[in-house]
Amino acid sequence: MNRNRLFLIGLVALLLGGFVSFLVYKTLQKPGAAVVASEGVVVAADDIQVGTKIAASDLRVVQFPTGTLPKGFYSKTSQVVGRGAILPIAAGEFVLPNRLAGENSGYGLPSLIPPGMRAVSVRVNDIVAVAGFVIPGTHVDVLLTGNPGSSSEQQTTTVLENVAVIATGQKLERNSAGEPQSTPVITLLVSPDDGQKLTLASAQGHIQLALRNPLDTKQENVASVTSNSLYRNVPSAAAPVVHRAKHASAAVAPPPPSVYSVQVIRGSEKKDVKDF
Repeated sequence: MNRNRLFLIGLVALLLGGFVSFLVYKTLQKPGAAVVASEGVVVAADDIQVGTKIAASDLRVVQFPTGTLPKGFYSKTSQVVGRGAILPIAAGEFVLPNRLAGENSGYGLPSLIPPGMRAVSVRVNDIVAVAGFVIPGTHVDVLLTGNPGSSSEQQTTTVLENVAVIATGQKLERNSAGEPQSTPVITLLVSPDDGQKLTLASAQGHIQLALRNPLDTKQENVASVTSNSLYRNVPSAAAPVVHRAKHASAAVAPPPPSVYSVQVIRGSEKKDVKDF
């Protein structure tokens, strides 16, 4: 009984589904039925890495409904071919102007440098580069340790703060797994003035990079640290003893008290009386 009931329910559902599908098909075949307008849009055919010169094989054109298209989209691959990618583009994503270098600005590292900025490289090791965690896209402070002027005491100071890293070696983007990257050279994005400071610091002493949280953009203006400030109970230089010449002064005796003499006459008798 239950089996017959289930069979009957399934048969009714199948007939109902077929009937609804037939009605939809007939409606769409009628003249004047709504047609969704679409337009060709350029998307990435494969993953496009930062700094890549985009070729025709990296792109394809896909039809999308007109009302859902992003602002600034490209409709022809010829508008994109030959330009450099300044941001990674995943396969199937729209190729948009904010992900591409300007026209005729080339590709690779030069295309990643904004107008008015410079790319300056510094030599590092695993310690300077924070065990390889200084990778493209991170921000660092640049610390310098040296002997300022003719001083024999070492001093560490923060030369630059919140500097963007745009390349490690010849890699322009971080590892997809976020793994550290060991490289002998790191390229920083700096202003022309900061580029001079960075170059001079590299020649003056030892450079150390301090990794920052990307959300921490506050300028700290940290005071310089000297060697003596690292140790407790360091005796300070003894103050010079000033020997003053002793002038011998003769003891001056107090003046003798004044003495007054009074003569007393009594008849024929005279008597001198001294009064102090």
